[in-house]
Amino acid sequence: MERKIEQDESWTDSGIDSFKSIPRDQYPSLETSEKDKQGCGTEERLDSAYVSSSLTTDSLDDFIDKCRISEATECECTEEEATLLTTLTEDGDTILHLAIIHEEEDFAHQLIELFPHELLDIQNNLYQTPLHLATYLNQPSVVKKLLVKGVSLDLQDQEGNTPLHVACERGLWECACEMVHDVSANKLAHVTEAQNWRGLACLHMATRHKHHRLMRLLMKKGVDLNIQEGTSGKSALHMAVELHDVSAVTLLLNKGANVDAAMFNGCTALHLAVGRQDASIANLLCQAGADKMIRNLEDETALDLADGNDDILALFPFDDIQIMGRTVMNF
Repeated sequence: MERKIEQDESWTDSGIDSFKSIPRDQYPSLETSEKDKQGCGTEERLDSAYVSSSLTTDSLDDFIDKCRISEATECECTEEEATLLTTLTEDGDTILHLAIIHEEEDFAHQLIELFPHELLDIQNNLYQTPLHLATYLNQPSVVKKLLVKGVSLDLQDQEGNTPLHVACERGLWECACEMVHDVSANKLAHVTEAQNWRGLACLHMATRHKHHRLMRLLMKKGVDLNIQEGTSGKSALHMAVELHDVSAVTLLLNKGANVDAAMFNGCTALHLAVGRQDASIANLLCQAGADKMIRNLEDETALDLADGNDDILALFPFDDIQIMGRTVMNF
């Protein structure tokens, strides 16, 4: 390499964390002026590379030109190039992390070819791998390239999320498809059953955010429909009921979710539906064979939570139901 990319001690980048508070259309580009950079968003960015990094579009292009990979020739990095490739910023980012953050996808592809395999899974100070960042920024071509190189799907960021968690939370269909494509059933089960630090597995993430298409994708790949989240023992069905999400409830029931699965407190999905006065979903659950007599740890059946709702009371098989002496149903 004839020319070094200029570096200084201010070359820092903390990863993607601050992107969560700034709309994507407000991300500053590499050519953005200093004035524009300072006026972008209302919160100070943890990702300080945009204001202090010596990386520029020209320097990235220069590096690409110097390290162009020939399809016919195996690339051998010089000592100078290898030093740059393996340098970490004070926030733990490699140049590959930075290329992905700056959305220089072509450059990221070149770096993935240049990086030794063992460096592709480096986690920054937020425990984000390049795969986490490529997923978060919805770069399916980079995700695919990383997966072809054999990166890990199991690594968790500072919130306990795997890259597939990120895709399921944000509804990133293409990235998720790349991650579940051509993966063995055992390996995929290990990934889909992993819980983040809030106790949520990938199906829980997709359900909570009403990403029905991703739910179907996970189901097609054989995800455990009844997996419980780690804090209260809710299944995806419990979560769908809490959200009054009729489509998700129907999807889960049609795919064979256990209608009588109980939370740690003994509540079934029917308890939740009745407690939330959702007669439509309660009816769906009853049609799916929900046991109306299951008692939770408070010794309550779903009927005990009906609170006089005539539409819900009509679902329960009693000859005579009275409330304060008034008959509301006769059979």
